[in-house]
Amino acid sequence: MRCSLGWLLALALVLWTQAAPAEERPTLLVMGDSLSAAYGIEADAGWVSLLQARLDGKARVVNASISGETSSGGATRLPELLGQHDPDIVLLELGGNDGLRGLPPGQFQANMRRMVEASQEAGAEVLLLGIDIPPNYGQAYRDAFTGVYHRLADDYDLPLVPFLLEGVALEETLMQDDGIHPTAAAQPVILENVWPTLAPLLEENGLALAEAQG
Repeated sequence: MRCSLGWLLALALVLWTQAAPAEERPTLLVMGDSLSAAYGIEADAGWVSLLQARLDGKARVVNASISGETSSGGATRLPELLGQHDPDIVLLELGGNDGLRGLPPGQFQANMRRMVEASQEAGAEVLLLGIDIPPNYGQAYRDAFTGVYHRLADDYDLPLVPFLLEGVALEETLMQDDGIHPTAAAQPVILENVWPTLAPLLEENGLALAEAQG
């Protein structure tokens, strides 16, 4: 009996030490639209899936992105997701559909503020992933729209990727036929746009990234 009890205690200790790192992994919650939901391509080819592969189990990535999502929809869904997943970092990639629908920038900004504040109140850090809209919407509206991301970054002291599709949006070979959604070939470029700003947040949350750079 004594030997069996000792064996059971040893086994329990091994199982506990194996499980502990998984519990300590930081959790990333991606709140986005079709740009993060791998619209028109295989799901595992999307930049969020590539991020998960790069992290190689060192962090948990929850992709809550939905094609067609707006800032209003995201603000409605976010509180439940925060409670469900308890993320350490929230990546906010929303606004493209708001801009394409001509939503007033003030309303867009109010929705984004709700999400930023909800995330921070839940103890999560926030990374803003900015987007632009086509030139035919007029320069004044484009400036007001993109300015929302910069104001939020300044007001809440948030890290910002100014344009998620930098190096992609103007490259025909990297865009699908609709001219809005990136191809599978563009996804590694998008990840590289996000990574330099995301990596410091991951390190602040205890993640060693020496093996996750490639």
